[in-house]
Amino acid sequence: MTFKRTDTSLISCWWWTVDRWTLGTILGLALIGILLTMAASPAVAERLGLDAFYFARRQAAYVPAALLVLLATSLLSPRGVCRLAFLAFAAALLATIATLFLGDEVKGATRWLRIFGVSVQPSEFLKPAFVIVSAWFVASGRIREDISGFAVAALLLVGVAGVLLLQPDVGTTVLIAGAWCLQIFLAGCPLVLVGLLGLLAVGGGVASVFFFPHVRERWDNFVDPSKGDGYQVDRALEAFRSGGLIGRGPGEGRVKEVLPDAHADFIFAVAGEEFGVIACMILVGLFAFIVLQGFTRALKDNDLFVMLAASGLLALFGAQALMNMASTLHLIPPKGITLPFISYGGSATIALAWNVGLVLALTRERFGGGRTG
Repeated sequence: MTFKRTDTSLISCWWWTVDRWTLGTILGLALIGILLTMAASPAVAERLGLDAFYFARRQAAYVPAALLVLLATSLLSPRGVCRLAFLAFAAALLATIATLFLGDEVKGATRWLRIFGVSVQPSEFLKPAFVIVSAWFVASGRIREDISGFAVAALLLVGVAGVLLLQPDVGTTVLIAGAWCLQIFLAGCPLVLVGLLGLLAVGGGVASVFFFPHVRERWDNFVDPSKGDGYQVDRALEAFRSGGLIGRGPGEGRVKEVLPDAHADFIFAVAGEEFGVIACMILVGLFAFIVLQGFTRALKDNDLFVMLAASGLLALFGAQALMNMASTLHLIPPKGITLPFISYGGSATIALAWNVGLVLALTRERFGGGRTG
């Protein structure tokens, strides 16, 4: 696809200002995700009494829809991003609250809401919307030297975290709180406050072990696997050992036949067994490139809102990928978080595409040394 630089149409302006390297990398991840879903999901589908390629076909349908969302979102200006985020935040927060009363319970948590016959996880859309809204309040408070912006952002965090913990969804709460803390740090808050936030984070982590039985169970299994059921993690580690450097070959893996979440939370283990450690390192490199490329562009921006919003979104994306891979490798307790664009999932894939589309919209080049407005 080529456009003349003198072409002033919307698509041409978008093409010459958007981060095409990140766009291409996301497309590559999406294609890899379809390939790995085809490799990992047939055994899971057959155990559930479904057609062997049930999950693969659904993922192949989700990805084009997600890419359309990404492309459409990346056309927005920063002002358009802000307006859309406020509307999405209100809708996603109300939907997330509704899951507490109307949601479908899955594995002890009520995170899913059935809308027009389709299961949706509203918290996946709440994450990027909250980050944008929080960035606007923090930036407004910093620019106007008014403490109310920080206070409103903090109250929003407490409210959102409270709703998520009632589901309960500790993993998403950690992601949102981490992105918020990064925004506060980049906004130039005092180091004393940074230290206080760190202490609160540690305290919150300790408290979650005592207040949430599933968190305590996961922590106990992580610290001492012999005390509990570490079946999925043990099989995942065996898969990496079996795959070695270059893997056993496409379709030759065995871990997908015994892992209940081989197509979702533990798809990284399938990649390790069938394609090897080298392929896994390439995946890690692709995620790292997206995050570092995004931060390189975001931190150059002279608009505080754009910098805070884009940085928070990138933190969400990178932390989710890191947490999924680290839990599969038994470096942290399992979190039940999908691997972006790789794991099977409709809500997660579309929400992540929206997240990246927002980043692309915020980091588009703008004439005069800024970003696109």
